[in-house]
Amino acid sequence: MTGAYDPGQDGAQMSFKVDMSYGDYLGLDDLLGAQGPLSDAHDEMLFIIQHQTSELWMRLALHELDAARGHIQTERFSEAFKMITRVARIFEQLNSAWDVLRTMTPSDYTAFRTQLGASSGFQSHQYRLIEFFVGNRNTAMLKVHEHRPELHAKLVAELERPSLYHVALRALEKELDVSLPEDAFRMKEPHQSDDAIVAAWSAVYRAPETHWTLYELAEKLVDLEDYFRRWRFNHVTTVERIIGFKRGTGGTSGVKYLRRMLEVELFPELWNLRGGL
Repeated sequence: MTGAYDPGQDGAQMSFKVDMSYGDYLGLDDLLGAQGPLSDAHDEMLFIIQHQTSELWMRLALHELDAARGHIQTERFSEAFKMITRVARIFEQLNSAWDVLRTMTPSDYTAFRTQLGASSGFQSHQYRLIEFFVGNRNTAMLKVHEHRPELHAKLVAELERPSLYHVALRALEKELDVSLPEDAFRMKEPHQSDDAIVAAWSAVYRAPETHWTLYELAEKLVDLEDYFRRWRFNHVTTVERIIGFKRGTGGTSGVKYLRRMLEVELFPELWNLRGGL
């Protein structure tokens, strides 16, 4: 019988008094010390970690969306496709996280809900940035962030840049040698479906072999929205399962508000064209 395996005997570094370790590189002391439950309720730790990890994934989504937008603008479509696919998979990961949170019962949540005060995921500036990035630019939501001038400034700055869908539409114009309505490029309003854009995307879908790059771009965007919609739907069902139709801690109507958000379409023309093909 052999003794316990010692990886140091195979050359693995075992001492980190001088060199950077795994925990050092990842800043684990700060990361794992960032959970501060305000009650003795067992499930408050689950609630905190669920939302903190979601914010980390959203940070990566913003990193990828920003790069994808730049690559579309410079016609580096292959790189953009990889990044948009990654964002879709990030939302798949976020969807799986709801399954963990749904193990918390209404009684579990009630034990610490009052500790949240008026805080709510509704106030996530990163989620708002993601919406602004992809084209759902509701400026009324800026007010929620006025108490943090630096975060408010990030959101305002994003409204000065074309959204991911804006740059996709510019690529569509170039591919088909057409001019789309300027209303489609409004920077500070949510995107609204336009018949001319439906017609342009339909031309791509009717001849994918001719317009393969734009066809693939369209499907990447649809895939992204598909996963994003699933995330929103799972959010609604999780909230309804845990608090029913109570008002949200941030003052929203809770489930009713979240159901209304399900009606928002990020890339409406890409969905609307399908019935006409």
